[in-house]
Amino acid sequence: MKQHILPAIKLTLVCVLLFMITYPALIWAVAQAAPAKGEGETVTVNGKTVGYRLEGQMFNNGRYFWSRPSAVGYNAAGSAGSNKGPSNPDYLKEVQARIDTFLAHHPGVSKAQLPSDMVTASGSGLDPDISLQAAGIQAERIAKFRNIAKDKIDALIRHHIEKSINGIERINVLSINIALDQLK
Repeated sequence: MKQHILPAIKLTLVCVLLFMITYPALIWAVAQAAPAKGEGETVTVNGKTVGYRLEGQMFNNGRYFWSRPSAVGYNAAGSAGSNKGPSNPDYLKEVQARIDTFLAHHPGVSKAQLPSDMVTASGSGLDPDISLQAAGIQAERIAKFRNIAKDKIDALIRHHIEKSINGIERINVLSINIALDQLK
């Protein structure tokens, strides 16, 4: 029995040292070299933190661009998809409710014009970006709500286009909504 217990205790101590002390210290040290010291890309306006650039947030006010829906209620601690398949009746009801809500607030838009990213959640449930089509389809509502020309909203969209590594164009919702509030 002694011949089995002593190696097991040694292995446990080595694993504790490696996985509970060395590895976390290494990750912390690498994070300290990052631009935000491992705190993520916080966005501040007038000295106040308003959100995180790489984390989706809920915007459902008519004054703002709406975010992509979240399967986790925009809770970063529970980042995940819904795991409901496209034939799941609960999932289909959820998507239909999102479609109905979107179309009710965008009377000139037909269901066929509706971009999928406005009614389906991403795999992480926290996608901070929307497609150009999703931004463009909301421009009319925002212009009416803010009583400004739609051309200004369209220009703002063009100004906030970002390209991902694979060349896909997108709009960061937090960034463009901050810019909306700064429009005169």
